[in-house]
Amino acid sequence: MSSKILSAAVVGLDAELVEVEADTSGGPLGAFFIVGLPDTAISESKERVRSAIKNSNLKFPRVKVTVNLAPADLKKQGPSYDLPIAISILKTTNKIIINQSLADCLFVGELALDGQLRPINGILSIALMARNQKIKTIFVPTINAREAKLVKDLEVIAINNLTELVAHLEGSKIIKPITTNEFNFANTKILFDMSHIKGQEHVKRAMEIAAAGNHNILMTGPPGSGKTLIARTLPSILPDLIFEEALELTKIYSVAGKLPTNTALITFRPFRSPHHTASGVALVGGGTWPRPGEISLAHRGVLFLDEFAEFTRQTLENLRQPLEDGIIHISRATSNLSFPAKFLLVAATNPCPCGFANDNEKNCICSQSQINNYKKKISGPILDRIDLHVEVPRVKFDKLISVNENGDSSIIKNRVQQARQIQQSRFLNLPFITNSEMSSEAVRKFCQLDNASINLMRNAVEQMHLSARAYFRILKLARTIADLAVQEKIFIQHIAEALQYRPKVE
Repeated sequence: MSSKILSAAVVGLDAELVEVEADTSGGPLGAFFIVGLPDTAISESKERVRSAIKNSNLKFPRVKVTVNLAPADLKKQGPSYDLPIAISILKTTNKIIINQSLADCLFVGELALDGQLRPINGILSIALMARNQKIKTIFVPTINAREAKLVKDLEVIAINNLTELVAHLEGSKIIKPITTNEFNFANTKILFDMSHIKGQEHVKRAMEIAAAGNHNILMTGPPGSGKTLIARTLPSILPDLIFEEALELTKIYSVAGKLPTNTALITFRPFRSPHHTASGVALVGGGTWPRPGEISLAHRGVLFLDEFAEFTRQTLENLRQPLEDGIIHISRATSNLSFPAKFLLVAATNPCPCGFANDNEKNCICSQSQINNYKKKISGPILDRIDLHVEVPRVKFDKLISVNENGDSSIIKNRVQQARQIQQSRFLNLPFITNSEMSSEAVRKFCQLDNASINLMRNAVEQMHLSARAYFRILKLARTIADLAVQEKIFIQHIAEALQYRPKVE
C-alpha cells in the first residue's frame, strides 16, 4: 500500500514541487529506507520521524517502509521533509484516518524528537511556488506561518506539533488558517542620522547623490575622519522599501537562514558590513549548496566595505560582474544559480598603509613606493565601476563643536525621494529603477547634452584618459545631479560636478 504527500525543495531562491511517496511491504521488520537523492540531513530524518511519531502517541509501522522523494534527479537537502514523510507513513499504514483530500495540500517542517515542529529556511519561496502550482493549503511550522502568509490567495495552517496536525486532519480539532499580515514600511531602525556628522559637507552631498541614483561611492581619508559614521548614515536617507522589494529581500534572507526571529517581512533597507578578512564565497555567495552571500544580503540596500584596500585582490575582483549587472551567477557541476545583488557599494579606505598621507596634522611615515603598492591593491576595473570618489579629511575643532544647519536625514531623504520619483516616471515600463542601472541605449536617450557640455566632456575624456565605461557612468551621475535639482535637461554645471567625483589622474 502506498500514499503520496506534496512537499517542496528550495533551489537557489526558488522552489520546486516534490512528491513524498511512502510504501509498506513485506521485508525486514522495522526497516526504513529513504530514496530520491537525499542528503545527510534527510537520511537522518528516519530517526527523527520514528521518534516523533512514537512520542506523539502514534504507532510507527512494524513492516518495511520505503519513502521516495520525487523527482529522483532533483537533489534534496535539509530537514524540511520530516513532516511530509511522517504524514505519508501514517496515511499509508492507516494509523490515522484522514477525512479530507490532501491532493491540493503541501507540507513542510522539521520534526523534533518529541513531535514539535521547528522552523525551516526558504518558506517564502515555497509558498510562492505553491500558489503558482494551484495548491490551496500549505501546512507550516507556526514560526514560519506569518512569512508564508505574505503570499496572497494561499491558505496557511500554522502547526505546533505532530499531534495537533493529526487532530486537524482527522477532523477532531480543526485549526483555523491564519489571517492577513499588516506591515509598516517606514524605517524605524535608524540609529545614525546625517545631523550626527560634523563638517564634511562635500561628503554629505556625495552621499545624497549616491542615494538618489544608487551610485557606488569610495571614501578616502585618515583614521578618525568619520568615514564609518558617514557610511552608517546612508540608509537613513534611502527611500522606504515598497512591498515588492521587501518580498524579494525577505526571500533572500529566508533562503540564507538570516531572517531575524519573529520577523515575517524585511521592511527596511539592509546595511551589510563584512570584515575585510571575509572570503570570496562569504562575499558573493556559493558553497556546496549555494547560498546568498553578503552582496545578495545587501540587495536593495548598502554594502559597506571598510578598509577596502585590505580585502584580498581576488575577493574584490569577484565584485566586477555584480557591480555591473546587479546579479551574481554561481556555477556548480549539477546546477547554475543566480542571486540578485543590486546593492549600493560604499567603500572606505586610508590613503596609505599608515593612514596619514596628505594629512595636515600628522606626518606620513610611508615611502612613495609603499603608497603606490597600497593603491595598487584596488584594480583599475573596480575603481572604474565606482561613480563617486571623495576625500574625507580630518575635521577641524571648530566644526566638531558647531551646530549642523543643513538639516537632518529626513530633509535629505525628501530630496532623494523626489529624485527617485522623477526616475520612476522616466523609466516607466523599462527594466530600470535608478539612473545607475541605465543601459548605454538608455543613457543616449535620457542623457543628451548641449554643445557646452559636449565640449567639456570631450576635454575631460582626453585629459583624464577616461574609458568608455567611465564616460557613461559620468553621464548617469550627471543625470542624477540634474534630477536632484529638478532639471529636465543636463547642463554643464551638472557635468562639471560629476567630473569632480572622478579619481585624480596621477
